[in-house]
Amino acid sequence: MDLSGTLLIAMPGLADPRFGHSVVLVCAHSPEGSMGLIVNKPSSDLTLEGLLDHLDIPRTPRGRDIRVHLGGPVERGRGFVLHSPDWSAGSATMAIPGGYGMTATLDVLQALAQGAGPARAILALGYAGWGPGQLEEEIARNDWLTAEGRADLVFGENDAAKWSGALRAMGIDPTGLSAASGRA
Repeated sequence: MDLSGTLLIAMPGLADPRFGHSVVLVCAHSPEGSMGLIVNKPSSDLTLEGLLDHLDIPRTPRGRDIRVHLGGPVERGRGFVLHSPDWSAGSATMAIPGGYGMTATLDVLQALAQGAGPARAILALGYAGWGPGQLEEEIARNDWLTAEGRADLVFGENDAAKWSGALRAMGIDPTGLSAASGRA
């Protein structure tokens, strides 16, 4: 089972507070482990403009702005641009099933600063990572639901509504979920 390109939706009973009400796009999944980006937790104090200034990347008047998210608790100082597949930095862009690309090199930021780059994008600082079999164990423990990685949800403007929107897209009323889990 390859979960690359799918969404993980945190269940209310997930014990790790860093992932409470998170929606994660799984970017890579293999027997060696998994990597994903939280797509619904925007940074309250970081902006693309501020990051471009910090990296000495000049911005033109046509420069684009994208939201900065907290992508996960691992390597928070490392940035990843999750974007639509209409732009690529060649081998530096990882294709993700479901119609996504992920680029972690400065050229995507330079393109955005010049008013170019991918049509849709978010910047994530840090990532969510799982060791071999760990994500499968968490799913079996009912920590996560899996869903189709819909671009309208991933790139949607209303980050606060992504968790409930992902559940509703599955036909689940978020108010009916319990923090307790069990097995029949």
